[in-house]
Amino acid sequence: MDDNFNVTYITFSGHVEVHKYRYLYFLIMFSVYILIICFNFTIVCLICIHRNLHEPMYIFIAALLINSVVFSTNIHPKLLIDFLSEKQIISYSACLFQFYLCYTLSGSEFLLLAVMAYDRYVSICKPLQYPTIMRKTTVSILLGVAWLLPACQTAVAVILSADMKLCILTLKGIFCNNSIYNLHCVSSRTLSIFGVIAVINAALFPLLFILFTYTRILIISYRRLNVRKKAAQTCLPHLLVLISFSCLCAYDIIIVRLGSDFPKTALLYHPLFNPIIYGLKMKEISKHLKRLFCQVRTVMLSKETLYTGCMTHHA
Repeated sequence: MDDNFNVTYITFSGHVEVHKYRYLYFLIMFSVYILIICFNFTIVCLICIHRNLHEPMYIFIAALLINSVVFSTNIHPKLLIDFLSEKQIISYSACLFQFYLCYTLSGSEFLLLAVMAYDRYVSICKPLQYPTIMRKTTVSILLGVAWLLPACQTAVAVILSADMKLCILTLKGIFCNNSIYNLHCVSSRTLSIFGVIAVINAALFPLLFILFTYTRILIISYRRLNVRKKAAQTCLPHLLVLISFSCLCAYDIIIVRLGSDFPKTALLYHPLFNPIIYGLKMKEISKHLKRLFCQVRTVMLSKETLYTGCMTHHA
């Protein structure tokens, strides 16, 4: 506790030999962060630029990728600073803010995946009604709910935690997740109950809804051969992202609750997987990516030819 400014500082104890390998950790995480930004924004820009990608499905993908970038920006810059610092500390208020963004964006990812599942359900099971149901207004409302609902729920948990007295000032981890509950002198029954409700609303219900919609899609695909290929092409990437993120979230919650010292860094790499999955598996996005790479390659070869010609001329 700093009496002059009345600021409580939390120490991260999850770093493994950070003083010995700080520059290696910094290089790895900096490279991962740059790749996350480049990969995600490349696909987001392609979706914005090309008119044939201005459809609800691709808009939801762009929203999911932006969500991933914000999630990474919430964690990686602070992590990079910690690698180069003598002490890995954070103020309790900043820790709560990081916790708030972490679980708001995690909840948004589940809801966005649920929205994408609904979009695929309407597209495949009710194709004639799709333009009527998935209008711009509907898309805007679904996106708003996907971001606002987790934000409001997590805000309540943060407000309740802000008034809790701290008896432990060391956090077992490298960023502020639900381990902050272990810092409180007395565990709050209200906070625990609300946490369960928030998980049910932001994760369990969307997960059950996704399973329901994909079951319906699977049944329709089995009955109609003409929609089987479409279902496989557009639903498989969503399912891969869902399975990956669900496993990581379950891992985060279980490990923290068990108080285990297992590494909790897997969640940091997840935003790197999303653009790779959508870039490889979504036919239209993959097509535009290949065209972009061909254009870049052509420009690079042209510059190389020009440079070689200039060198030959001067020689």
